[in-house]
Amino acid sequence: MPSKPILKKIDDPIPCRIVRKLNRFVVIVEIDGKEERAWINNTGRLSEFMVEGMRAYCHPHGGKSTGYRLFAIAEQDGMGALIDTQYQMRSYESAVNRSLIPWLDGWEIKAKEPKLGNGKTDYLLQNDDGVTALLEVKSAVLRVGDLASYPDCPTERGQRHIRELTEHEKKGGKAFICFAAGLPNVRGFIPYDEGDPQISILLRKAKKFGVEIRAFSLHYDPKAKGVVLDEPDLPVILE
Repeated sequence: MPSKPILKKIDDPIPCRIVRKLNRFVVIVEIDGKEERAWINNTGRLSEFMVEGMRAYCHPHGGKSTGYRLFAIAEQDGMGALIDTQYQMRSYESAVNRSLIPWLDGWEIKAKEPKLGNGKTDYLLQNDDGVTALLEVKSAVLRVGDLASYPDCPTERGQRHIRELTEHEKKGGKAFICFAAGLPNVRGFIPYDEGDPQISILLRKAKKFGVEIRAFSLHYDPKAKGVVLDEPDLPVILE
């Protein structure tokens, strides 16, 4: 069996353990018996990961108030749930640029953070025929059995993005919504109604009007010291 593609190498990974979460973006971790402050950039609650004693992975960060960056949580067989949204995005870009995402065959990234409504979305794409599309990537790191899910809490921002991309499609544009399932060994993606019941409603409406709802799965492999691509076209369950 061929090895899975490494999308992003992560330098200086350091094993650690979760002590407690201080606030939305800072968690106390234990490294070599010493408590340290680590930064996290995922805006979800991540309550299933922020459990005392849970093994995790970080690396030196050098921030003003945090010396480390927490990017993954050890899950099955030590494989890491990739909670860092920036690493998810950079890994996604690598996969697109290397033509590893079949449903984006013929498309390329033309710009980042193009305007959408009163804000921005993640990417402007263009295909071989010169057609452009907008694409938003959402982090799905909540495990529901063997499925990846999103969101783990109410998200007005997520609702707004889906509505605006639906409007873009209704006005004749092309739009994608993609979920980055940063978990090892998942077989599909499903919206998490207990986190925000509006998301599944909005996604079904978006699909009805032509928005492509996609997902891919990836995780952190500590042996490879990098992010690996598991499934480039993960099934999406909306019904």
